[in-house]
Amino acid sequence: MNKQNRAAHGGDWMGFETEYGKAPLDFSMNVNPFGMPEGVAKAIAGAAPLAFRYPDPECRRLRKALSEREKVPEEWILCGNGAADIIDRIALALRSQPGHALVTAPTFSEYGQALRRCGWSVDRWPLKAEEGFALKEDILRALDGPKKPDILFLCEPNNPTGVTTDRGLLERIIGACREAGTFLVIDECFHEFLDEPAEHTMKDFLAEHPNLILLRAFTKFFGMAGVRLGYCLCSSPEILEKLRQAGQPWNVSLLAEEAGLAALGEEGWAERTRQLIQQERAWLRQKLEELGARNVLGEANYLLFLWPGEGAEARPGEGAGDKGRESLADKLRRRGILIRSADNYEGLGRGWYRTAVRTREENRQLIAALEEIREDKQNG
Repeated sequence: MNKQNRAAHGGDWMGFETEYGKAPLDFSMNVNPFGMPEGVAKAIAGAAPLAFRYPDPECRRLRKALSEREKVPEEWILCGNGAADIIDRIALALRSQPGHALVTAPTFSEYGQALRRCGWSVDRWPLKAEEGFALKEDILRALDGPKKPDILFLCEPNNPTGVTTDRGLLERIIGACREAGTFLVIDECFHEFLDEPAEHTMKDFLAEHPNLILLRAFTKFFGMAGVRLGYCLCSSPEILEKLRQAGQPWNVSLLAEEAGLAALGEEGWAERTRQLIQQERAWLRQKLEELGARNVLGEANYLLFLWPGEGAEARPGEGAGDKGRESLADKLRRRGILIRSADNYEGLGRGWYRTAVRTREENRQLIAALEEIREDKQNG
């Protein structure tokens, strides 16, 4: 498939179905392998007769439920049409003149895209493969230099690497941002997939750091990507009011709010999900490494890896500079499987891929396809 036709993000199931007339086995989107809880689907269906109403623009019932779950005041919560909606609001509402932003590379592309759309200048802080793409203490220099940013975006765990930052370093970053007057946005949308999410969230720092904003979403953990529901946590009423004013009203549908309320009532969902992800992540990492994949990284429900024979490490004529050569993603696509090519992430390139962690049966299908591809190469 030509690169210009490939979706910028994963989950382009419609493109596949249009081309092949059937649904793919989709490892390109990092959504809970159990899908949506049955109770959430029932809540959406049950609320359908009420969809003639306008939704509550303040999401009062959902914010109350989130307040009880997160142990923060309702006034600290703003709900949105997915986390992407809130990212756009942040980029628009907090813009200064000239407006200088800092994001890591590689990371989720929506930060940079939203910032540039709103007129920010965006610098990249490179994360190094030889250091496991981990954020290091030298980031602190950027927060105290002549070109210190007005806003810093961090993704914890990072997407696409799945790597988290040392908690002690995150605490120092929060302090440095407060001293510098820098807005700090930490995207915790995947944090619930971590083995110990409570040990990693920066929620406890909200009260003393009003310039700190945490992003959350129902999308991934509750399998609600098509519903579009996210929220942010921030202790500053001024910032939250700016975010409210930066987008359209009624941004959370009545059905989405009902889905969120039902999701928060799902008992046992978190434990069941983390148990599966912990087990299958280890199994999938081992199998990828046995197949020769390198830099297999990830602490959440996805893994980043470098496939042998592609990119800068390839031998002449075997991938490096050979744009016409079929990629691993293309070969898997022909076999009915989608993975996320990571070559359009700044800081990565050809040969880098991200795969979701799914059920054992699905993971076996992926590994079987990769084994077939490797054998074809060896025999070719």
